[in-house]
Amino acid sequence: MSSFNRIAIVCLCLVQFSCLLTNAFVLPGVSRPSRVAAHPLRESFSSTELGGSSRRREVFGKLRKAVFAGGILSTFRKPAFADEGTPAPASGRVVEFQIGNVGGDEGATGTVKIQLRPDWAPRGVARFEQLTEQNFWDSCRIFRVLPGFVSQFGINGNPDIQSKWRSASIPDDPVKVSNKRGTVVFATAGPNTRTSQIFININKNGNDFLDKQGFAPIGEVIEGMDIVDQFYSGYGEGAPAGKGPNQGLIQKQGNSYLERSFPKLSYISKASIK
Repeated sequence: MSSFNRIAIVCLCLVQFSCLLTNAFVLPGVSRPSRVAAHPLRESFSSTELGGSSRRREVFGKLRKAVFAGGILSTFRKPAFADEGTPAPASGRVVEFQIGNVGGDEGATGTVKIQLRPDWAPRGVARFEQLTEQNFWDSCRIFRVLPGFVSQFGINGNPDIQSKWRSASIPDDPVKVSNKRGTVVFATAGPNTRTSQIFININKNGNDFLDKQGFAPIGEVIEGMDIVDQFYSGYGEGAPAGKGPNQGLIQKQGNSYLERSFPKLSYISKASIK
C-alpha cells in the first residue's frame, strides 16, 4: 500500500472518530464552563451514554496522538471556515425579542435585537425566521444561563407545540464565523440535529472552541446585550448535572413546570421580525 493511501485511510478514520467525539461533547456541562465539559446541548444523556462517550474520547485521543506523531493533518488544529455555494445577502432581517423577568425581577423588561446573517448560515436563519413567524418564541423561558458561557432557550412552553418541533431537524450549516460574544447559535444533540433550541454566547472572550464542534452562528445581538447579561442565572446548570431546569420535564410539562419550580427565569414575552 502506498504512503498516500495509508495517509488517506488514517484521515478517514480521524474524521469518523471526530463525528463520535462531537456527539460526546454535546453532554451536560457544569456550572462553570470548561473547554471540555460544558457545551450547548439539546437533550440530556443517560449515564450509560456518558460512559460510552468517555471511551470514545479515549480511543480518539490515542488515534490523534498517533496521527500527529507522524506529522500528518496539522491543518486540522484550527477550524476551517467554509465558503460554499452562492453567497447569501450580507445581512438578513432583524428579530426583536421583548424580555420579561430581567434579572429575575417580575415586571422588569427589556429589548434584545438580533441581526440574522444568512450569509453565515442560510439553513439556520431560515429555521429561525420560520419559528419567529409562527410565534414559537413567545413565552419561551431562557432555561439555561451559565455566566461566562451561554444563555440557552428554545423549548416552547406548550408541550403540544414543542412536540411538533422536537424532531424537526435541519441539516447543519458549515461554520463560517467564530462563536464570539453576542453570536446566536443553534444548540445540537449531534450532527444535523438542529431543531428549535438556541444559545447566545455571553463569554466576553467568546467561545471559539465551539467552532471545531460544528456550532455555526446564524446571527448576532446588535442591541440589548446588556439585557442578555441580565438573564436570570441563579438556578445554575440544568438537571441532572445541576439543580436547574430539567429539559426532559420542560418538554413534557412546559411552562407549568418552569413557573412552578423556577419562577425567576427570564423569558421572551414577544418576538417579531422588523
